Amino acid sequence: MSVEIDIVYAGQLRCHAVHGPSGCRLSTDAPVDNHGQGESFSPTDLVATALGTCLMTIMGIVADRHGLDLVGTQIHVIKEMIQIPVRRIGALRVTLTIPAEKACLISAADRARLETAALHCPVHQSLHPDIALPIEFIYSEC
Repeated sequence: MSVEIDIVYAGQLRCHAVHGPSGCRLSTDAPVDNHGQGESFSPTDLVATALGTCLMTIMGIVADRHGLDLVGTQIHVIKEMIQIPVRRIGALRVTLTIPAEKACLISAADRARLETAALHCPVHQSLHPDIALPIEFIYSEC
């Protein structure tokens, strides 16, 4: 399956992208530490966003399949850039927190099932092995 995304450079290190199937639009801006204004997601911010939303989407699929409710689950991603040997993402540190009222209803077997699914999301599987990808799953106490 393929998806087309059209991108136009608007100048001043900003791009506008259109998702072909939906027509949804988003803009990017270079970060302040790389000559931009930092007024929108940077391209590497979108990688971090893609990881977090992919983890949640895949967990959501598994949750739906097993009658689990993950609504309200929060994901926090910290993107760390490195400069050597080249400027790139060095780490994407993820904390995934399932709220207490939902976590109380998830068995140990279902937790393992959800975590395994998350680790197999397509974005996680697509990232270079040199990027540190620690994921912490927090099941809030009842």
